[in-house]
Amino acid sequence: HISIETPLLVAKNLAAGWKAGDLRITQLLNNRTVYIVPMLNVDGAEFDIDNGSYKSWRKNRRSNGDGTFGVDLNRNYDHQWSTVGASGNTRSETYYGKSAFSEPETQAVRDFVTSHKNITLVHSYHTFSELILYPWGYTDVPVSDQKDFQIHKTMAEKMATWNNYTPQQSSELYLTSGDTCDWAYGVLKLICFTSELDPKSIWDGGFYPGQAQIEMIFKKNWEPALYMIEYANNPARVLEAPDKNYGLSAGILAE
Repeated sequence: HISIETPLLVAKNLAAGWKAGDLRITQLLNNRTVYIVPMLNVDGAEFDIDNGSYKSWRKNRRSNGDGTFGVDLNRNYDHQWSTVGASGNTRSETYYGKSAFSEPETQAVRDFVTSHKNITLVHSYHTFSELILYPWGYTDVPVSDQKDFQIHKTMAEKMATWNNYTPQQSSELYLTSGDTCDWAYGVLKLICFTSELDPKSIWDGGFYPGQAQIEMIFKKNWEPALYMIEYANNPARVLEAPDKNYGLSAGILAE
């Protein structure tokens, strides 16, 4: 649920900065378009909390026709779909669905991204582990295009200097196929990151770190969000002079 709160607070702070005349935010929003989808798995998220106690529910609530429910949306995209790190068992937490893009949620992402040709960079918030991940997830082999590989690596390492997360190829966490970033980069060649937000481990709160942690987690990820927005007009700029004259002060933090 913290992966919903974080993009909502990014939106709130961008709006607050614009309203307050913050120079950096005003310059960014004068020259960039930012699309924010704060919640993708609506029915799954609601089911997870509907009786007042968490259920550790990951999937959506698709009826699978055999008494089970749910498809793992982050295994349902059409790139290396149903190959590794995903399951064909409908009872599995990583059930990949009957076909790629079988789910209305992933179809909505596909249709939105492909219909907005100005999108150059995609960022997906997940929990937990304090990681910044980039393609590939389906294989340990790095992205073959060296320029694109360096863009991902450079940006992930830079963002890690602010939130102290670990930057790494997604497959270093575990192999997965049919996920958002592999599709966004593999099919559309969009630079893509997945942030596995705080906490570090299940023992620190896992998927449910608690309301008191929301502000802290957002603040750790505010500067990385602004950084991605700044370089979204041409992510390859990070290879030219990634630290030169980067950013101005952005003092707006609306809780």
